[in-house]
Amino acid sequence: MGASQTRPEHNYDDLTDKSGCNRDDLDRIPALNNNPIRKQIITAFFDKRNQHQNDVGSLDEIGFEQFLMVMSHFRPVNSTATEEEKVTVRKQKLRFLFNMHDTDNDGIITLDEYRTVVEELLSQSGAIETEVARSIADAAMLEVASTNVPHMAPDDFYEGITFEHFEQILKGIEMESRMSIRFLDMNTATMRCGKLSS
Repeated sequence: MGASQTRPEHNYDDLTDKSGCNRDDLDRIPALNNNPIRKQIITAFFDKRNQHQNDVGSLDEIGFEQFLMVMSHFRPVNSTATEEEKVTVRKQKLRFLFNMHDTDNDGIITLDEYRTVVEELLSQSGAIETEVARSIADAAMLEVASTNVPHMAPDDFYEGITFEHFEQILKGIEMESRMSIRFLDMNTATMRCGKLSS
């Protein structure tokens, strides 16, 4: 995989001399530097679950096609899509988000996994201490538990958010256009992908 940018503010490394890229290559993308979920974004590219296959685990390196497979989760919905196609695209986007937070591939976002995300999102700014972020995560998970398992006894243990619960939580949020990337003013003449032949 490779990319060359002509705009100096992006200054991406030219990866055209490689047949693939690894986590370190994506970690050097300056646009991700201040993103509080940078680690999850990078990890998502190497998560086999995001390759539209029924496989779990992690890849050490991805090729251009695998990179595009992950990027396909961010494609906008086609304006001529049927309702069934829209439902499928929504489910794929939600599954991608779910996978970002289900870091141990067990099909459940546990309290610890949820805490990690909330702590990273809230404590990055420095305005909120880790303990406060942890308390917010705990309270939010308790709210999710009471919503998803309304008749839970006080001593019951809520294992975490399943994909079905995750879908229910995000039911009213329009994901189809929010989770999309449009490439505008892209000069494809300067973009190179894959291995260069000498």
